[in-house]
Amino acid sequence: MKSDTKHAEMCFDYKLLPAIFEGRPNRFLTIVRLNGEQVTSHLPDPGRLQELLIPGARVLLKREDGPNRKTKYSTQAVYQGETLISLNTLLPNRFVALLLKEKILSEFSDWRVKKREARCGNSRFDFLLQNPAGEELWLEVKSVTFVEQGIARFPDAVTARGARHLRHLAQMSRAGKKCAVLFLVQRSDAALFKPYWQRDPDLGEALVNAHGQGVKVYVISAEVTPDKMIYRGKLPFELGRE
Repeated sequence: MKSDTKHAEMCFDYKLLPAIFEGRPNRFLTIVRLNGEQVTSHLPDPGRLQELLIPGARVLLKREDGPNRKTKYSTQAVYQGETLISLNTLLPNRFVALLLKEKILSEFSDWRVKKREARCGNSRFDFLLQNPAGEELWLEVKSVTFVEQGIARFPDAVTARGARHLRHLAQMSRAGKKCAVLFLVQRSDAALFKPYWQRDPDLGEALVNAHGQGVKVYVISAEVTPDKMIYRGKLPFELGRE
């Protein structure tokens, strides 16, 4: 992180409860121990997460009060050592929206959000931005949770949807549209970003091709605490196959 990184933080409007992870019956459900009682908890992140969700891991839960919910809790974050990693797949877009609004990211300082969840053809992208000249920029945000030896990697599980998004952005860029993908590392212990070639080579190829076709690539990181997400600056990246 550079010393001149602008400060930005997003406080959570809910309290997180400490618990212990015990198991994961399926992609969207965890079994945890809360105050000595075993309970089920929804998992917002359907990724592989095998390096993070191991029996005995410390997790943070959010109490959910929706009348039609099957579980009373959702598993929002997990500790790996002393590093807290967000598992909430909705937070990245909320956080990036804040950074865009407050002009924290210099590359987007001249752009405002025209539309969120904007559709182009058969794809829906996270943000459609517009500058004072009326130009548009399509921005897709990807959440990164896997870090190994200081290197953040994406994805941690095969994502056909992610590769499809990147191929479409490349096509749009070739047609003259301004396009970008922003990787948000939801943890503070990464110093570099790379595609996870061994896990999803198709995604890696799609990212390299998109970049070669003019799609801008940005990587930023955030520190996660039990009550907020804090911007920690830009990260360098290397896209080449290993």
